[in-house]
Order: sequence, then C-alpha cells, then structure tokens
Amino acid sequence: MIEIREITENKKQYLSLLLLADEQEDMVDRYIADGTMYILDDNGVKGECVVLPIGGNTLEIKNIAIHPDYHRKGYGKALIDFIIEKYKGKYSVLQVGTGESQATIPFYEKCGFIRSHTIKNFFIDNYDHPIYEEGILLVDMVYLKMDL
Repeated sequence: MIEIREITENKKQYLSLLLLADEQEDMVDRYIADGTMYILDDNGVKGECVVLPIGGNTLEIKNIAIHPDYHRKGYGKALIDFIIEKYKGKYSVLQVGTGESQATIPFYEKCGFIRSHTIKNFFIDNYDHPIYEEGILLVDMVYLKMDL
C-alpha cells in the first residue's frame, strides 16, 4: 500500500533520490532545510518530493524524483496528486521548474500543469558542470504552473 509521509529530520538521508532530480548537492542545499519533504513508500521508498513557498500565494515543487527502477508506475503522479490535495486552499498556484526535456515537460503537462515562463541560461549560470538529460544539454529553466 502506498504511503506518503512528511520527513522533518535527517532529510539528507534521501540525498541519492534528491540528486536524481537535481544533481548538484549545493543546489539541493539551497532548499532542503526550508522545504517540506515527502517520501512515497510502497514496500520501500520509491520517490520523494520537496515543496517550498516562494512568495505571494505560490508553492513550488523544488524537487521530485522517483527511483529509476520504478518510473512509469504512477508514483510521480501520486506524489503530485498528494501535493495538490494537501495544499489546495492554502496556496493558489503550484509551480515547478525543469529543463527543456522531452521526458519531464510532457509528464507535468499530463498532470495538469501549463507552461508559465522561462529563465534563460539557468542551468549554465547556476551549475558548476553541464547538465544533460537524455543526451540533451539543459540551458534554460522552464516553469510550469497550475491553479490550485
């Protein structure tokens, strides 16, 4: 049975999962302490999600990762659905930033997000090494959002 629970201590024990979605540890360090972390457990931890209020009435998914052995099994959607239900009425907008990826953008769009805006050169300006996803160099951060 799937259980999603908040992690309030020793968040770094999930660093290997966090680094799947954000592969530079000092970038994770920017939000892990202040963010709210949830893990998805289904006979073992399969995924995690970190959310953080970013001002106004907006909540941002800062990190969401599913262990590679469990992709395409509904765990990512389950975490997003959980976040939507938990924060509906508390925030008016849920947003997420990602690279220009043919894997992640369609996933978020299928979950109900729409493209919002782009931060040019985000990955080049903020990471100490090139970030590739599916062989493609990530340059700009693409933000998607939904109304809660």
